[in-house]
Order: sequence, then structure tokens, then C-alpha cells
Amino acid sequence: MSETDRNPLTDGQAQDLDREGDFSENAIRPLSLTDFVGQRQLKDNLAIFIESAKQREEAMDHVLFHGPPGLGKTTLSQIVAKELGVGFRATSGPVIAKAGDLAAILTNLQARDVLFIDEIHRLSPAVEEVLYPAMEDFQLDLMIGEGPAARSVRIDLPPFTLVGATTRTGLLTTPLRERFGIPLRLNFYEIDELENIVTRGAQVLGFTLLPSGANEIARRSRGTPRVANRLLRRVRDVAVVSGAEVVDQDLADHALGLLDVDQRGLDASDRRYMRCIAEFYDGGPVGIETLAAALSDQRGTLEDVVEPYLLQQGLLQRTPRGRMLTRSAFEHLGLVPPARLTAEADGGVQAQTQLFDEA
Repeated sequence: MSETDRNPLTDGQAQDLDREGDFSENAIRPLSLTDFVGQRQLKDNLAIFIESAKQREEAMDHVLFHGPPGLGKTTLSQIVAKELGVGFRATSGPVIAKAGDLAAILTNLQARDVLFIDEIHRLSPAVEEVLYPAMEDFQLDLMIGEGPAARSVRIDLPPFTLVGATTRTGLLTTPLRERFGIPLRLNFYEIDELENIVTRGAQVLGFTLLPSGANEIARRSRGTPRVANRLLRRVRDVAVVSGAEVVDQDLADHALGLLDVDQRGLDASDRRYMRCIAEFYDGGPVGIETLAAALSDQRGTLEDVVEPYLLQQGLLQRTPRGRMLTRSAFEHLGLVPPARLTAEADGGVQAQTQLFDEA
């Protein structure tokens, strides 16, 4: 197969794309750095690294994208391959069960290809050991056979770019993390950036979204493009069924209300979590295992799915004694804060006043 016949976004892309709907909906993903909204400093640096690799006609150094889920790590990895004009292969850490699986993928790469491994922190130690020489020396060390007849075989690999993505940087082993020459962190998006994302998405999906409607969706998207695009599709569904030709703030608010997404982007599970602490445990502190049992949910789900956004919004505190709601959480739920929170707030104001008077 000639270089010109190879598709920079190969069939490996399919497992990472959102499978909902037809290709037009998948086209919501930007295909170039120019179209990618947000992460300005990351994009500027990435553009320099890509251009340098193209001018040197060498494989780009290995890249590690890390940050919360839904911010564009998979999309950026596809953009890197497209901007470099090379092949793209995608897999994930849990899929690579043994060293032979990784060897099969690496030996099928061509020069300067991009190999994307999602959830790379979930690679097994045996697979990581095989990956180290492949990343550093572009060589693959394999053991052939068993027992006394076993022998080591070294296979030369074409230079390639490994792009890893992880939401749990702390779970990466130090040897693996230090082999990435370009570590890049993705941060949550601002409302105006999310407005641009949903406006572009509406154009791709073929319906009219007014600025007021885009702002309403952006404000409730938890700073995350994946959430914004999901809400955008659901708002589109409501508009289609209701026969609306234009989506404004009122229609967006109505649609998001049907989804049980409130003004701060909290959904039913978030509010159920907060109400459990507020009503059953007087706002906390309460242990995570107790909460998991009370909500009939798994501890990992609460820690990884529910709590991060509540912490980011200042609605929840993690203390050595357990989880506690803040005064803002009670106000958001329309509940009266417990006396201790009122006393702490009043005490803080009095202390600041006294300090100001002494100064």
C-alpha cells in the first residue's frame, strides 16, 4: 500500500469515535488545530512540535495527554496524526492484555505513524516492560518458546510516535511517565469556549442555534466539551420533535430541564448525593463507604464521577473525617444550612473585621 493510499485516520479510529448517529454527527469532532477550540497554550506548543517534526522529516516525540475525561485527548491525538500526515492506530490500555498483543500492533506500524493508547495507566507491568525499549530505541524484545528452548529475539521497529492519554496521571509508573518527551495537561473550558464549540456543533448537525441558546447549553456543560456536545444533541432532539426551527434560550432551558440538568450543570445523581449528606448526615462529615452504602453505589463511581465537579464548584469538601457539604451546597439545594456552618461563617466575618480594625 502506497503512502498516498493510506488514510491518516484508519479503522483504529472507529473504536474511539462517538458511535451515536451517522458520520455527520461524528464530524462534530474538529479535524485540525485551527478548528480545535480552547487549550490555547497547549495548541500553540503542539503546533511547534508538529511543524518541527515535519521539517526534520522525523517521527514526533512521544506525547502524553492528561487531564479530566471529556476534554479532547482522543480528538487531539487524531489531529496530531492528521497534521503530521501519517497513519493513525488506536487502542487502549485494558485491551492490550499481554506482550504479544502489543508486539502485533507495533510491528504493523509504518514509519512515523501515530499509535494512540487510551487509558495508558491501565497497561499491565509485563506490557510496559516491552514498551520501554520500543519507545526509546524503537526495538522490540520478545521471548520465543518456553523453558530451556526459550530465546530472546530483537526486532527493529520503524520510528513512531506514541500518544498516551490518561485521566489518572498518579497511576502512571515513573519509568513510563518519564519516557514521554511532551507531557501536556488539558484544563476545563471557559463558557465562551464552550459556546463556540456548541455553535460549531449546531452548524455541523444542521440546525440554527441562537447565541442565547448556546450560552445556556455552555453554562450547564460542566466545563467539558463532551458534555456540551451530548447536551447539544439532546436539545436538537427536543427541537426536532417540537417542530422548532430555531433553538433559543427558552427552548434550551426547557430541553435541559427535561434532562434534569440544573442551572449549575448538576444532574440528578449529583443532587441525590448532596441531599443524602444534607438530610441524613446533617451536612457531614460522613465517610465515603457510608455514602456508597446509603446510595447503593460504588465508591469508585462516587469518587471518579460525582465528586470531582462538586469539589470544583466549591459544593463539597473532602476532610480527614469524611465528606462535608459547604454552605453553597445547602443554598443550591434550597435547604437551611446547619447551625455550625452559620456559626463558622459568622465567626470568619468577625475575625476578618477584628483583623481589619487592628490594622
